[in-house]
Amino acid sequence: MKKSGITRRNFIVGSAMGAASLLVASHHKYEVWAAKEELPINVAVEFTDHAASAYVAKQKGWFKEGGLKPTFYNYITGLSLAAALSKGNIQAAYMCLLPAINAYANAGVPIRIVAGLHRHGYGLAVNPENVKSVKDLEKPGIHIGSVQVGSPTDAILLKTIEKYRLDRGKVLGKVRRMNPPMQIMAIKAGKLDASFSPEHWPAMAEDAGFSLLLSSQDVWPGMQGSVLIVRNDLLKNRPEVVQKLVEINEKSTKWIKENPEEAASIMAGQLQVTADSIFPAEAEAAEAAAKLTITPVAIRRSMERLEYAVYVDAPAVQEAIDFAAREGNIRKGFDANDILDLRFVHERRN
Repeated sequence: MKKSGITRRNFIVGSAMGAASLLVASHHKYEVWAAKEELPINVAVEFTDHAASAYVAKQKGWFKEGGLKPTFYNYITGLSLAAALSKGNIQAAYMCLLPAINAYANAGVPIRIVAGLHRHGYGLAVNPENVKSVKDLEKPGIHIGSVQVGSPTDAILLKTIEKYRLDRGKVLGKVRRMNPPMQIMAIKAGKLDASFSPEHWPAMAEDAGFSLLLSSQDVWPGMQGSVLIVRNDLLKNRPEVVQKLVEINEKSTKWIKENPEEAASIMAGQLQVTADSIFPAEAEAAEAAAKLTITPVAIRRSMERLEYAVYVDAPAVQEAIDFAAREGNIRKGFDANDILDLRFVHERRN
């Protein structure tokens, strides 16, 4: 099946702009952290261990210590989060890089990347009885799950096709676009043979009997995973808030790397607790997520596949921009420095 760049781009523009009104119309907070502090801020967080630095900092009380009063909103996917950004009531977000690029390039959302969260963090899990090699993805009767066009997971799917010289039409023709918890439910129901998804979902697929066939490290070396972004008006008018967010992210990232067992336990608890607090426009995904048990063992296995790091390399961001432009997911490419502002990042080498 041949997909034109225009088709893929229109899908992304629709996700970033058309869905925004629905998302914002049903906007609600699920929790206010550090409610007595003086610097309020609305922060969006992906429902995954990609955003471990946010969840750990919340658990440890570091936002309150830093003088911040964040109201947090959970989203199952970066694309849903990116759509919410376009209306302006989200001031900062812990999100995957490619959806941030989509929001900036397609919807014109005025944002800057101020720090990194991690590198890598995406994988292909398969039913080992039906898929023994990547080439088997071309076989008739193989059912493949992947997140929406333009997502990092979609990028890993396309990179896999490219690296292993698969027939693009044969593979994409089998793909069912599903959010991660729905993929897990489909795996449990025997309706998928392969699943492209962001961590922690591949680890949960393993708990359901799948095996990890490849990770993003295998097909996209040096891939920048998720980033901390802020809107330009926050950066301009309240730089002290941005500085605090970056400092807390650095503190939390350092702690996660030094305390992996406790970090995994915190993440398992946080993700299980907030499964019923996903943004209401993602109600179906939230309902599926709430039915799934997230264990510290699975989360630890998942977190080991990520490289938690606060600094962002401009060439890695440029590579992602160029990829999105090549695939038609953004209208046109741009210079990575247009979206980067790393003035507050101190830990340059981790």
